Amino acid sequence: MGKYQMAHTMIRVLDLDKSLAFYKDVLGFEEIRRRDEPDYKFTLVFLGDGTGTHQLELTYNYDQEKPYEMGQAYGHLAILTDDLEGSWEEHSKMGLEPTPLKGLSGDGKPRYYFISDPDGYKIEIIRN
Repeated sequence: MGKYQMAHTMIRVLDLDKSLAFYKDVLGFEEIRRRDEPDYKFTLVFLGDGTGTHQLELTYNYDQEKPYEMGQAYGHLAILTDDLEGSWEEHSKMGLEPTPLKGLSGDGKPRYYFISDPDGYKIEIIRN
């Protein structure tokens, strides 16, 4: 059996420009590559954090007019930060309404919070 490695995670977005601004301005991701497929009516944009090979793929379908439904199976994307409290404050100032800082049972130390992207995808920000 071969060896496996994470490549990318794909999410569908309603407004590509709005989503790109969010992932670039809020989380500091960079566009790695883009693939426009006008014959098939979609655009793929791959974003990276500059530290590894795993990427976030934003899929924009030209004909989508209504927001996508999240469904019951989707949970969240998880993003590490080296400054949890600073990130929480910055995201608050941006008007993103982060959830309160929370810890795991028993230790009392804040470890994470959540924000949402323009399409409503939950993003967990975790202390690295």
